[in-house]
This record gives sequence, structure tokens and C-alpha cells, in this order.
Amino acid sequence: MTDSRTAPYAALLLRLSLGILFLAHAGLKIFVFTPAGTAGFFASLGLPGWLAYVTMAWEVIGAVALILGVFPRLVAIVMIPVLLGAIFTVHGHAGFFFNNPNGGWEFPAFWIIGLIALALIGDGAYAVKPTTSARA
Repeated sequence: MTDSRTAPYAALLLRLSLGILFLAHAGLKIFVFTPAGTAGFFASLGLPGWLAYVTMAWEVIGAVALILGVFPRLVAIVMIPVLLGAIFTVHGHAGFFFNNPNGGWEFPAFWIIGLIALALIGDGAYAVKPTTSARA
């Protein structure tokens, strides 16, 4: 049975942790590898370099939306392709365990499960509720 008193706080905790993880990964690409370096890495994988910039923006915007709780159920689903891309281009061939050379797909897959769980659970406590105008 779901505890309706604590479930919103569980969703909040999940939403915040997922958002912070995306911010951390975007920060790694922006501040450590640099945007140009990340674009070069994407190109080395056979992907267009410009996709790195889209990915970094996607991660930052998605992270902020999750943290603030702006359409978190939708945002959780929209963030899954970023992780699927990481699995299929970088981590998938490295095996399952993330401590394998080049990191396996264990962590990104678990991250996807967290996003799916958030989408199923709901917005959670303290989510920003965009107002809709009333129709006359």
C-alpha cells in the first residue's frame, strides 16, 4: 500500500536527485571536458559534433525542470533518450558493470528506471504548478 502522506516527499527526493545528477553530468561536459572537447568526443563516436551542444542544453534544462518540479513527469520521460544515447554510443559495448573500462551500462540503465519511476509516481511535493488561464 502506498503511504499517501510520504509518497509526495519520496517523489520530491527522487526528482531532486535525478535533477542534480543531470546537472553534474552537464557540468562535467561544460567545465571539465569543455563544450568543444565534448563536441570532439561526440565526433569521435561518429555523431555530429553539434549534438554535444544539444545534449548539454537538454541536460541543463531538464535538470532545472526536475529540480523545480516543472512538468516533472513529462520531463522525466523526455530525459530518457539522453541516457539511451549514452548506452548505445559509449557504455553498451563496455559490458554491464559501470566499473568496467569505459563504464558499462549499469548506471545509465538504473538512471532510466529512476526516471520511469518518477513519471509513474507523479510530480511530488513542492512542484511548481504552472497556472492555466481560465476560459470564459
